[in-house]
Amino acid sequence: MKTALICHESASLDREGLVRWLGSFSTFAGTVVIREPGRQLRKRVTREIRRVGWRRFLDVLAFRAYYRLAHARADVAWERQELERLRGLFPIRPRAPELVVSSPNSPEAETFLRERQPDLVIARCKTLLKEQVFTIPHLGTYVMHPGICPEYRNAHGCFWARANGDHNNVGMTLLRIDRGVDTGPVFGFFRVDADVSESHVVTQHRVVLEHLDAIRDALIAIEAGTAQPIDTTGRSSATWGQPWLSAHIRMRRRRGARAFKASGPSNVALDGSAKSLALPNE
Repeated sequence: MKTALICHESASLDREGLVRWLGSFSTFAGTVVIREPGRQLRKRVTREIRRVGWRRFLDVLAFRAYYRLAHARADVAWERQELERLRGLFPIRPRAPELVVSSPNSPEAETFLRERQPDLVIARCKTLLKEQVFTIPHLGTYVMHPGICPEYRNAHGCFWARANGDHNNVGMTLLRIDRGVDTGPVFGFFRVDADVSESHVVTQHRVVLEHLDAIRDALIAIEAGTAQPIDTTGRSSATWGQPWLSAHIRMRRRRGARAFKASGPSNVALDGSAKSLALPNE
């Protein structure tokens, strides 16, 4: 089986770690590396403001500021450690070409993938792929979506499952891309227990990195024609967006209240008036 990868330039766990992993069980054909221009970030910001409004977008910015202060440095160290672990597990890095593009939907990216002729592509990117790109491999293009679908489609499903107290649905969905947003056929769910102290970024990496053997087996079954899509008919479906600081605070308060109730009054008292987090289906 020939495979290829689409990922972002700064995502070393994908650009090197997953390349090594893919090369351990397939013929790795090449990587489309996305170097996004500044205007793409501005477009993403504009879309989020339209989705949630200015007031909620300030909540998004507040969470990002909190993340930088509370987790960013430790997460960078954690990612370096994980990359070293992957280098040990998969010592051979395939000598396959990379193409750096501003968009995975560019004519250059499409030409590169057609020339490399992969049977299957893994897309690790924030950009929705055009049909003429995701249909190039005859086995399909697959995403490792950080969220259980269809309940947690679009962005940051692991964060929102935790924020909702839906701890049994903190995980990743392996699905084949179609024309919708995380609506394609599902070929696996891979869940983790999320530690209360870890960031949403670490959780989103763990749902992939802790299941590489099982994901490999699923991809091999797809190539062999023995994999059957999981029926998700009748399940609730919702799309989510960027994390909110208010959602994170309510989640921590709710967990603190549960810990206080379980341990008794010897714990430090917390505000027991915090209500359950009610989030719209965005």
